[in-house]
Amino acid sequence: MSQIQAPSAPVLDLAAIGKRYGATVALRNVSLSLHAGEICGLLGENGAGKSTLVKTLSGVVAPDTGEMLVGGRPYRPHTILDARAHGVATAFQELSLVPTLSVAVNMFLPKPGIDALGMVARKRIEREAEAILSAHGIDDIAPGTLVGDLSLGVRQRLEIVRAMWRKPRILLLDEPTAALSDREWLFNQVAIAIGRGTSILYISHKLDEIRRLCRRCIILRNGQKVLDAEVAAMSDDEIFSSMAGRSVVETFVRAPSAVRPGAPALRATSLRGSGVDDVGFTLAQGEILGVAGLEGQGQSFLFKSLVGLNPLRSGSIEVLGTPVGLTSPRAALRAGVVLVPEERKTEGIFKDLTTAANISLPAVGQASRFGMLRRRLERELVQRVTPAVDLAARYLPLGIASLSGGNQQKAVLARALITGARCLLLFDPTRGVDVGAKQSIYRMIQQFAAGGGAVLFYSTELDELVHLCDRCLVVYRNRIAGEVPSERLSQELILSIASGHAAPPPDAGAPAELVS
Repeated sequence: MSQIQAPSAPVLDLAAIGKRYGATVALRNVSLSLHAGEICGLLGENGAGKSTLVKTLSGVVAPDTGEMLVGGRPYRPHTILDARAHGVATAFQELSLVPTLSVAVNMFLPKPGIDALGMVARKRIEREAEAILSAHGIDDIAPGTLVGDLSLGVRQRLEIVRAMWRKPRILLLDEPTAALSDREWLFNQVAIAIGRGTSILYISHKLDEIRRLCRRCIILRNGQKVLDAEVAAMSDDEIFSSMAGRSVVETFVRAPSAVRPGAPALRATSLRGSGVDDVGFTLAQGEILGVAGLEGQGQSFLFKSLVGLNPLRSGSIEVLGTPVGLTSPRAALRAGVVLVPEERKTEGIFKDLTTAANISLPAVGQASRFGMLRRRLERELVQRVTPAVDLAARYLPLGIASLSGGNQQKAVLARALITGARCLLLFDPTRGVDVGAKQSIYRMIQQFAAGGGAVLFYSTELDELVHLCDRCLVVYRNRIAGEVPSERLSQELILSIASGHAAPPPDAGAPAELVS
């Protein structure tokens, strides 16, 4: 992607920025610059300080030390609106949209247009929102729709458009493709933005995106800048080594299949309900069964149906050969089936509790005596499962809201393990986490299966399904359109079926032509 030649004077200049949270140093002496029309990548493991830096630039938190300049003038925003007034806009990874308000109202928050009576001018702002969406290549979202009724991928696009439409001078994109199935849409919007001179700080864990978009990247580690260099001059291994302080291989060694004979851990037969149309499959003990599908093909409905969050009209579910009625998450838990949900911030964690309390919730009865919670028992229970997800003990007494996204996800997975579940339903569990955290999650999945547990694993990253799964189901239009066995797992074949091609016969090769 072509970029405007960087002039001598930076649009954004940070000098010796520091931020502490008590004894924890989030940022230490961070300096960087950004030029007009430049896309600069920002990399680092979870906990490296990326989120704190984004929040500092966005006006969410104030730095303790250092100086920030925008256009050569002092910049110290107190709120997101203050940052916006200085030409700095952010599309957050953890979406800032209000789910109970419409698309149009969200687009113009905090001051949507009002009429003569002081009421929101609904029709007017919906027309304006429709024009904004269309100008950004979006014609499939009704402005009057409640944001909470939209899929995560659609909300991600709205978050990005809301940051872009005012044509900011500086744009911060925090893991913008984490929930997008169509990255090309974003890349086109980025090209338009830099064409008018916008400067972009692009935070991502996906190196192919950094290499495609960015001439230069900055790497943070333990709150400090450890590298600021040309992307083309570095190998992937050099980038990973700078991020982690050690060599990290992005691919993961495939473990031998742990599939066990006997009654399936989970069997679904002819399931029908909202977003689920005659779905059936079996999941063996010790198996990692992948689920793939483009955005909005029913995968979320399927996972929620299996724990009673999306009521079924018909069909049956068996656990270890016994018919069960999984009409609620509690009923599913009693049967040994646990869902790790898509959105950890809104569905996975209790922000006001400590990390230990978040993990121990399902087992709080085991840690109580005479109706009183015993902290020692709670700690012992929690520390039995945290090694499986590589969650350091120092995070347990901290409020979970203060943890990085990767460590929060580890806590959510640890909570699933503490239930003693026999079957884990993992919905995109590595979304928005760094390479190191992904490795920990992959190991947990493989160890759980090796111990006889069963895993139903949906991922938006097809390479994860290829490297981790024993086989893969592909959903299309609320149905299972095909099943790919282990020996034929490939991104090309999965994508072909997910794009609407009929699944080939078992002895056929991958289709010669693929629709992406």
